[in-house]
Amino acid sequence: MRAVAYLKPLPIEDAESLVDIEVDRPSPSGKDLLVEVKAVSVNPVDTKRRRRDDEPGTPKILGYDAVGIVVETGPEAQLFRPGDAVYYAGAIGRPGSNAEFHLVDERIVGRKPSSLGFPEAAALPLTSLTAWELMFERIGVRRGANADRRTILIVGGAGGVGSIAIQLARRLTGLTVIATASRPESRAWCVRLGSHHVIDHTRPLQPQLETLGFAWVDVILSLTASDRHPPELARIISPQGNLGVIDDPKGFDFSILRGKSASVHFEFMFSRSSFGTPDIARQHEILNEIADLVDAGTLRTTMTKNLGCIDAAGLRQAHAMLETGGAIGKIVLEGFR
Repeated sequence: MRAVAYLKPLPIEDAESLVDIEVDRPSPSGKDLLVEVKAVSVNPVDTKRRRRDDEPGTPKILGYDAVGIVVETGPEAQLFRPGDAVYYAGAIGRPGSNAEFHLVDERIVGRKPSSLGFPEAAALPLTSLTAWELMFERIGVRRGANADRRTILIVGGAGGVGSIAIQLARRLTGLTVIATASRPESRAWCVRLGSHHVIDHTRPLQPQLETLGFAWVDVILSLTASDRHPPELARIISPQGNLGVIDDPKGFDFSILRGKSASVHFEFMFSRSSFGTPDIARQHEILNEIADLVDAGTLRTTMTKNLGCIDAAGLRQAHAMLETGGAIGKIVLEGFR
């Protein structure tokens, strides 16, 4: 089967940074599904993994987000059957989804939203799981129009996770949603997704919040460049507020939050699959709920670019766009030549 892999860490401009290869088609065992991949999206974790120097010379297939059709099931699989359309975010430690056929544990797989095509659905799994787990399971935001009337600041609102977090906060809660974005097009994107207010993360945040009438914010989702804002985040978070982090903020002194008794919540979407936690199937449930919300018109896809066929050239282009740091929403690719 066809796949895209890297052999050693190289700058994305190098034609050998990602290459087209042929590998054997895998067979499912246990709770695995064998999925014929129809579309994928690209995430920052793909670019980070590509730059790692583990087992140089051994082809490593990247990719997490995928949507496709189940073609075979393992002997212990019970949730899906051949012919089902599914979407998922995969697992670290297994070959990735940038391949014609892909093995994935059914407990982290959801039914594809029926109202979306394959590429539109491929944009959703990883970011939806990340935003959902961070907001509702780590921080404990309460769902319902009148259940949680606090304020939430989403730093990096136009990115993949931010684009879903804005929608979840605005459509499923009573939170006042403030997003950050620095360019006219990214600000407009945040407004279209439902943000009440948008401020510029390249300028001091506190004066902008005060201009809007907020002395501080109750919940902060720091989704990118968390190490650039520590003192300011400590100033603008409310006493007993909640800070959620998904990146790796080197040098972030979390003790500066102590005076406000603010809590810090880390979110890593792959924790459940990496450790085989007892509640691993919760991701199956979340993805199904996201699909229901999409089909009901409550949530929308965050796909902004479709680069065409899944091959090394297209994936190199997608990685390069992500590495600039200016991508809006999600980049997808669909089908093999």
